[in-house]
Amino acid sequence: MQTWIGAQLLENNRSQFRVWAPAASAVDLIIAGPTERVVPLVASADGYFSVEIENISSATLYRYRLDGEKDRPDPASKFQPQGVHGPSQVTDPTFAWTEQNWLGLPLKNYVIYELHVGTFSADGTFDAIVPHLAELKDLGITAIELMPVAQFPGSRNWGYDGVLPFAVQNSYGGPQGLKRLVNACHQIGMAVILDVVYNHFGPEGNYLAEFGPYFTDRYKTPWGSALNFDGPDSDPVRRYFIDNALYWISEFHIDALRLDAVHAILDHSPYTFLEQLTDEVHQTAKTLNRQIFLFPESAANDSRLIRAREFGGYGFDGQWNDDFHHALRGVLTDERGGYYVDYGEFHQLVKAYREGFVYSGEYSKHRRRRHGTSTQDVAAERLVVFSQNHDQVGNRMLGERLSQLVSFEALKLAAGAVILSPYIPLLFMGEEYGEEAPFQYFISHSDAQLVEAVRNGRRQEFAAFSWQGEPPDPQDEATFLRAKLNQRLKREGKFRTLWEFYRELLRLRNDLLPLKELSKEQCDVLGFDNDRVLLLRRWSGSEVVMTIFNFNQEMVPLALPVAPGRWRKALDSNETRWRGVGSALPVEFEAADCVELLFAPMSVALFARVESIATKNPGANDHDESLAR
Repeated sequence: MQTWIGAQLLENNRSQFRVWAPAASAVDLIIAGPTERVVPLVASADGYFSVEIENISSATLYRYRLDGEKDRPDPASKFQPQGVHGPSQVTDPTFAWTEQNWLGLPLKNYVIYELHVGTFSADGTFDAIVPHLAELKDLGITAIELMPVAQFPGSRNWGYDGVLPFAVQNSYGGPQGLKRLVNACHQIGMAVILDVVYNHFGPEGNYLAEFGPYFTDRYKTPWGSALNFDGPDSDPVRRYFIDNALYWISEFHIDALRLDAVHAILDHSPYTFLEQLTDEVHQTAKTLNRQIFLFPESAANDSRLIRAREFGGYGFDGQWNDDFHHALRGVLTDERGGYYVDYGEFHQLVKAYREGFVYSGEYSKHRRRRHGTSTQDVAAERLVVFSQNHDQVGNRMLGERLSQLVSFEALKLAAGAVILSPYIPLLFMGEEYGEEAPFQYFISHSDAQLVEAVRNGRRQEFAAFSWQGEPPDPQDEATFLRAKLNQRLKREGKFRTLWEFYRELLRLRNDLLPLKELSKEQCDVLGFDNDRVLLLRRWSGSEVVMTIFNFNQEMVPLALPVAPGRWRKALDSNETRWRGVGSALPVEFEAADCVELLFAPMSVALFARVESIATKNPGANDHDESLAR
């Protein structure tokens, strides 16, 4: 059950302030103004300090003074108008919602568009996203995912250096700006996913340890000390983060949370933080009568994350599947540095389509050990797949998007591979028209030593990939500005063609029932490894479609098993309308059980059965359900 911490406006011009600070013997509330007010907080036995006072408005600035010495922002601050080192501001949670009883979307209907608020538009604000929503909806997007918006140092950052999880980034537009964006999305039937970071804090402006044992030295993470989820005094730490999740869901009407790198949330308690989090979020969803989901990101390939609680799982609703990306990238390119050393075999991509995870207990060269568990029996709608995302683009030394690495034909093939898969597709902002701006890592720290440490860290991180040259300076504002999307590109030439191709793929995915129904049970995956061709056959009732992906650089003649009947071509990436050289595939064909077709290099084609033999001849046996479909 959600509790309250931070500043809370009450009736009759009164306000409450509450903070967990067992590391302090005394805590004072410092109210800014022409005359500074100092109000002692009352301590309780559980380490919380609180006070209720008069004459506080939603514009009031305040700090906490610890033991009469250190003035610090509120760990549960809702707004930091002057940044991570400045005072906190009391906020009014009320908002004039006009979302018309929004209840959310079913999980299977999610088509996700990941974006970074600061680089999506020239202004880099929540409000600047709103004018683009109608076009995203027209494209076929049903949910936007915002990279983290919790207050970080300065005005430019990916968001994973946040230090005040409840405070909405001031340079993005603060809490009211975020509510306006969510409200606008819901008005047009679009869900909002928020990326949250519960595995570490950023290095600048991180004052939590001065308040209490938020961190532990029992574990280490790639970002330093681990958060204390299972040690002494860990209950209030858990409460802090679970309340944060419920805060986004309840006050901001967020539809889903994407949890960053849960493999770095180290917790050996019998009832883990992650289990408690999923239980409380799902209970809140029932109370609110809304569809609310939790998506973890994990490098562990642990299928327990998305297994139901009654089957020994953590109960998460879906998971980002990096293995699908790596297998697809390994087939599309010759890159084998870093973790890509584990990929590149065509059968791995076939397994990704059949099961989800590629590594389900096999030996990993990169990790030098066995890796992963099976997702063979995990529902398709619980896996999110992509050909690009912020990590896979931004953690390259030069931040190249796929548009800078492969041909235009391969871009279309990658789009089809993701969107026509039986999983939930995710697009990274700009990929839908082939954006060429790099997305590199950027920061705006104020500590020179910290900046240099980040620069050195990036160099070391790239060493495993054998990339040549010097990484772009993450502190240089030009690195951030280079990442801004050039949305005008989508109006012209090949960029417009690619945008139209994405829209057509998403239209087909929505209109054709076998594509709309996300199911492994109603999907056959055939891999022709030598030819580098993959065939998906999907069905729903009597409707059957087949998608052919040719990853070969050459033309491939191939005999394919098909369901008996008459078939019509629904899509061919090699057609001239998609800037191909012209299709060699028939518009229609009729076959009893097999058809010979000629597939263009690096292409995707989709056929739908429009008439079965059984329809033409009611006395005939249609086909063997287990094979011919």
